[in-house]
Amino acid sequence: MYRADSQRYDGRMPYRRCGDSGISLPALSLGLWHNFGQADDFEEARRMLRRAFDRGITHFDLANNYGPPPGAAEETAGRLLAEDFASHRDELIISTKAGHLMWDGPYGEWGSRKHMLSSLDQSLRRLRLDYVDIFYAHRPDPHTRLEETVGALVTAVNSGRALYVGLSKFPPKMLRRAVRMLGEAGIRCLIYQPPYSILDRWPERSGIFDWLKSRKIGSAVFSPLAQGMLTGKYISGIPETSRAARPEGFLQPDQVEARLKQVRALNKLTLDWGHPLHHLALRWALRRKVVATAIIGTRTCGQLDSSLAALEAPELDDSLLDAIDKISPAPKA
Repeated sequence: MYRADSQRYDGRMPYRRCGDSGISLPALSLGLWHNFGQADDFEEARRMLRRAFDRGITHFDLANNYGPPPGAAEETAGRLLAEDFASHRDELIISTKAGHLMWDGPYGEWGSRKHMLSSLDQSLRRLRLDYVDIFYAHRPDPHTRLEETVGALVTAVNSGRALYVGLSKFPPKMLRRAVRMLGEAGIRCLIYQPPYSILDRWPERSGIFDWLKSRKIGSAVFSPLAQGMLTGKYISGIPETSRAARPEGFLQPDQVEARLKQVRALNKLTLDWGHPLHHLALRWALRRKVVATAIIGTRTCGQLDSSLAALEAPELDDSLLDAIDKISPAPKA
């Protein structure tokens, strides 16, 4: 029987306000994109969620299609929430998303009202929950009116199936329109979720971070370690057990090769700093106040602990930030 650590809120985990909302999120959140599917070790998944919560991580981030196969991560999380965390439900922020391919036929993906609300109902069944805390539109739909997708998010809140809504990967113009539409319907957008890392500074280039700050909307950034490229594991090549070595993976060898010079240069900076590359990457992603949380993915409890140790590393000073900019330049607005 799991008994949560009584010292989980002892100050080791900093919490950051999400915009001007009443929600604070842990600086690091646990994403269940990989490593929680049917092919993964269920008991290790259990250990990771327990360890995360014991260390103050109160936000678990999911989506309908996380696995593999699609839906498997929610099933794993649902079992663990029921068996280990039922008495802690009100301490947790559980998020899920809809929009990517989930089932066969014309309604199995994108942003129609049919897909969004059917997907949410399926997610709730897999998660064994009455509601999720945050429900995201996972990606923009080029074929469906934005009013329809936004209307489904409004229904999710008004029906009690979600407490808050968010948007993920929407381009700036569409993001601004969606936020405005939500506001006109009486629903405030809580959070925006983009990719963000030293190697992918797109939210800076697009002006999205500045716009979110002006609207007092928080951000949950994903892939702060650039799918593992900023962990140091690829410094000497591509390990056989790495994500880039898997033919079905999103990270491919040519992507690693294209960034290897930058990664090696960044790694050299850590020698004087005194902390590993992934600590540098996480501290860098968290340097902006608009970032309420950075979502990390881990395969083992050891990796989880190693990422959490980044919070004990010093903040990056101006000279180190300048050195990082020279290796991976800040994009011009």
